[in-house]
Amino acid sequence: MASPSRLELTGITKRFPGVLANDNVGFSVKTGEIHALLGENGAGKSTLVKMIYGILQPDAGEIRWDGQRISVTNPKAARKLGIGMVFQHFSLFEAMTVLENIALGMDAKIPARDLESRILAVMGQYGLKLEPHRIVSTLSVGERQRIEIVRALLLTPKLLIMDEPTSVLTPQEVEQLFTVLRKLAQEGCSILYISHKLHEIKALCDTATILRGGKLVDTCDPAVETSRSMAEKMIGSSLKDISRVAGRAFGPSKLVVKALSLPADGPFGTALRDISFTVRAGEIFGVAGVAGNGQNALLLALSGEAPNQDPASVTVDGVAVGHLQARARRGHGIGSVPEERNGHAAVPIFTLADNAVLTARDRLGMVRAGLIDAKAARTYAGEVIEAFSVKATGPSALAESLSGGNLQKYIMGREILQKPQVLVVSQPTWGVDAGAAGSIHQALVDLAATGSAIVVISQDLDELLSLCDTMAVINGGRLSPPMVVAEAKIDEIGLLMGGIHGEASHAP
Repeated sequence: MASPSRLELTGITKRFPGVLANDNVGFSVKTGEIHALLGENGAGKSTLVKMIYGILQPDAGEIRWDGQRISVTNPKAARKLGIGMVFQHFSLFEAMTVLENIALGMDAKIPARDLESRILAVMGQYGLKLEPHRIVSTLSVGERQRIEIVRALLLTPKLLIMDEPTSVLTPQEVEQLFTVLRKLAQEGCSILYISHKLHEIKALCDTATILRGGKLVDTCDPAVETSRSMAEKMIGSSLKDISRVAGRAFGPSKLVVKALSLPADGPFGTALRDISFTVRAGEIFGVAGVAGNGQNALLLALSGEAPNQDPASVTVDGVAVGHLQARARRGHGIGSVPEERNGHAAVPIFTLADNAVLTARDRLGMVRAGLIDAKAARTYAGEVIEAFSVKATGPSALAESLSGGNLQKYIMGREILQKPQVLVVSQPTWGVDAGAAGSIHQALVDLAATGSAIVVISQDLDELLSLCDTMAVINGGRLSPPMVVAEAKIDEIGLLMGGIHGEASHAP
């Protein structure tokens, strides 16, 4: 006997100025079902779930909950029904503790001691490690994601909406989360799951609804589909494989990091300890690791946001730049993309053109006699939008108006098209669909082919294995010996990620 529908959507339509985000969308989620919502960046997934959660209101159509037509007027009304949501972009106050942030998300006032006991119980039950009294600003992106998950689970939801919940989790953490979700589904909780990691959809989900251009194009069984077939349904065309020049030869050493050490940023930060590696011209060097092991500190140290007292700790084409700050390093050809796109890589309330000025002003001559060349900024932003298929209304669109994946494409494109001599990127395809991830990977490969040295810091091991020539693992602020990716062993990488620093296969 088929399970009854917990949630049913019929004819849902939502318009924004210049954009039809959802066009007559309808599907249902059964009780206890794990239901995937798929689509490329800008397909309308986030808009749709925001209407289910009461953040937005549909222009047309109806929502039924346990067979009854409802109007979800706001998130509080959604939570009262039993709808919880884990957002792709975190809704957290950085100056407050984990406990305080969770308390703000609770509708009922719960004494701090009781709430802390409940938080610890949920974390213990589901294997989610967090210190309730840590300040959020000291947490890694992966740890911040756990706050959102714990906050949602405290509501004992009947429907849990998850928007890219694993984008910053390690494989081990993903498996822990899947265990949690399967248990919730067995207990009758329905789950609406958004992810661009299609192998996860196959492993976890019972059904998949696919959107393209705001319209529903298919509902399928992930178990009988391949990751490739679902990706091609999402983008409406064939998926392209990464194209590389056969028999590539690397050039001379371009980026040399030697005995780089950096103190921890605060009591909960991770110190960098004697990190050394070399990236040659044309080489893509990957850095793998579990969240919170010094990845962010490494990016800051390489980009110049956290300069070092020893100039020789970082050299580019033989020039010591370790003591220089970010702008000066950009003058020596170093570009960078941090893992947090909102507020770090881009200013949400700035236009895309203004965000282009932030990193390209010197290299592309966007400032003359102290004045911004607005035309040059708009022109370059337009080039990035076109080259990386960014879905935006144009260079004047605010960064915060883009979907997460489209903003990621814009940020990556903004740096790549500057053709830096050295590019350091963290989580380059966080939250982007399979088609866009392939385009970003191809753009990185093409940049390397021109002689640039590229460092890719990623928690997505599959990404590193498919993209990089050489890689190492960071753990506790220390970097393992480099290994040739073609000769790397997954079990060895896993041990290194877990903190066992043994011998690795040295790159030539």
